[in-house]
Amino acid sequence: MTDLPLAQNLYQGDTATVQDTVTLSYEGRFLRRKRLQTDTGTAFVIDLEKATSLNHDDVLELSDGRLVQIKAARENVLVITGGNLPQLAWHIGNRHTPCQIETKRLVIQNDPVIRHMLEHLEAEIAEAHEPFVPEGGAYGHGRTHSHEHGHSAHAPHAH
Repeated sequence: MTDLPLAQNLYQGDTATVQDTVTLSYEGRFLRRKRLQTDTGTAFVIDLEKATSLNHDDVLELSDGRLVQIKAARENVLVITGGNLPQLAWHIGNRHTPCQIETKRLVIQNDPVIRHMLEHLEAEIAEAHEPFVPEGGAYGHGRTHSHEHGHSAHAPHAH
């Protein structure tokens, strides 16, 4: 099928032995099967069991044993601040908008409709170009595109 190394194993955690990185946008980090290229130019094919949201700092194991760390690409984002941050976060979440939640700011993709809503809520908004690493879904997944939530507090899982 291909002579390229396959990445079929995904890990979180230890990155001490990583040999390379691959930098992907938020949208690019949601995939199942695709040809990718590391930041140093090595091509490989990711071939996962199902569509998966790769997180910043996750590690892929290639079929030749190399470990490749996922890095979030710099993207055009909106940085939201203001005295009513919890309320702003609620409105962003109510629209199912991916959001990076930090102590003193919220970060979302640059969306003119959401920006307009936030301006009416008196948010302070600045445009930026930085890695976008939003919170995962309520069931521990990066995205909730379906109702199959996998392991959760409601469904025990085996170790």
